[in-house]
Amino acid sequence: MTKVGEISIERRGGADIARRLAGICGAHFARAAGAADGVAGAAARWVAAPGSPEAVTEVVRLAAEHDLSVVARGAGTKLDWGMPPSQVDIVLDTGRLAGVWQQPEGELVAEIGAGTPVRAAEAILERTGRRLPIDVPSVGATVGGVVAADESGPLRHLHGRPCDQLVGVSYVDASGVLAHARAGATGRPGERPDAVPAHPDVARLLCGSQGALGVLVSATLRVQPIPASRSWVVRSVWTPLEVHDLVLAVLDAELRPTAIEVDLPGGRAPTTDRGVRRLGSGGHLPPDGPGATGAPGPSGRAGGRGWFESPGRPGVPSRSAGAGGSGDRGQPGLGGGPGSRGRFGEPGSGSLAVLLEGGPTEVAQRAARLTALLGGDAQVVGAAPGWWRRYPFQPDQVALRIEVPIGDLHAAVYALRDAAGAPVPVRGSAGLGVVHAALSADSSPERVGTILNGVRAVLRARSGRCVVVAAPARIREAVDVWGELPDLPMLRRVKEHFDPARRLAPGRYPGGI
Repeated sequence: MTKVGEISIERRGGADIARRLAGICGAHFARAAGAADGVAGAAARWVAAPGSPEAVTEVVRLAAEHDLSVVARGAGTKLDWGMPPSQVDIVLDTGRLAGVWQQPEGELVAEIGAGTPVRAAEAILERTGRRLPIDVPSVGATVGGVVAADESGPLRHLHGRPCDQLVGVSYVDASGVLAHARAGATGRPGERPDAVPAHPDVARLLCGSQGALGVLVSATLRVQPIPASRSWVVRSVWTPLEVHDLVLAVLDAELRPTAIEVDLPGGRAPTTDRGVRRLGSGGHLPPDGPGATGAPGPSGRAGGRGWFESPGRPGVPSRSAGAGGSGDRGQPGLGGGPGSRGRFGEPGSGSLAVLLEGGPTEVAQRAARLTALLGGDAQVVGAAPGWWRRYPFQPDQVALRIEVPIGDLHAAVYALRDAAGAPVPVRGSAGLGVVHAALSADSSPERVGTILNGVRAVLRARSGRCVVVAAPARIREAVDVWGELPDLPMLRRVKEHFDPARRLAPGRYPGGI
């Protein structure tokens, strides 16, 4: 039992830390943490919002002096992702480290403060006819948060992850030293491949580290001219195998797509004029609302068919002939496959959308070729579908990310369907084999564990993986969030190298390190 005297000493120490944080950040930018400041359910003690890189160093040094943990926070859009930290003493809010700090003339790069919302940076760059090739789904996400999570959106298909756009970073290390690093391989010849290089590529290591290796202050990213023209070619689809065939056809056609995205809802509400977003005379997207993703409607029944159900026999799965079968294939270019129309003249319950960018004339030509190639109800539209750049899961649901070689994506999605025993909303980059899925918020830990085991068993033989991005605490604590991590020993060495005291976001690094 803690003695009264010890409590008094702790309170005096806490008051001293609060005063020093206020002295570093300003009286209005340091405070005691509240319930809303928790990180994935872990309670915090203080919140500090330093207004400069130098102030960040002082906060981290104060933490080192008192053996306190530090968790960096941007907009907080992904704080419930991954595992909770083992300890949260100081939440370091980067919101004041905002703005586009440098745009060197004649160079397609920009240094952007870590606390800058991505969409704010986009608006600033747009004034000069430039853009970030980063289009993350998290509304309000900051540049620092995107880099720390290595979060990407549809543009990843052509331009890669945020990590691929990094030119350099400024960050504060675990000892409170402000450092700068340029992206690029820096290992020395003769070093063991499983060892931490003497001069590692810090910029790339920080990308996806969840703030566990350093506190990001700014990121210098590549920018590019805004394309003169953008068009989406959208087509209805029925099954994952049909999506597989269509995507391979698009990739083989050398049409230089900027993005290839798929949306396979868990179910579809009955087709009515009300609430349907028309794409034109050839098809429509499922409406938002009850039944749009398989959720029960007012009657308590799930709305409409699932994306794997036969268009001729509602409630009966189409023949997939296993992971590589052909029983439910569409026919690209012929316009007669299930993705064109079902037996009752209905479009498929899912959608495939391909983004084309470039000059107006060549985009129009490529769009015409693509429309003919996809067949069915494919058509060109001038705006993204309503589901584009959005995750299929809600904050209280179990969010999964599946990564698998493109040719095996359909097998992974079928495995998820089979393990869950029902349609599961799936959405993401079909052209890369990276999608997200949503499991019901009321799923039991045992059921989620069973689903994960089933999906991972299929992915294991296909060089794929399935991780739990976010989940209610009761599920997150009971299941294996990461699955197999062959690089786990290396990750431990990296953490030990950069943060031996485990001061920065302890437990948040991949693998729960």
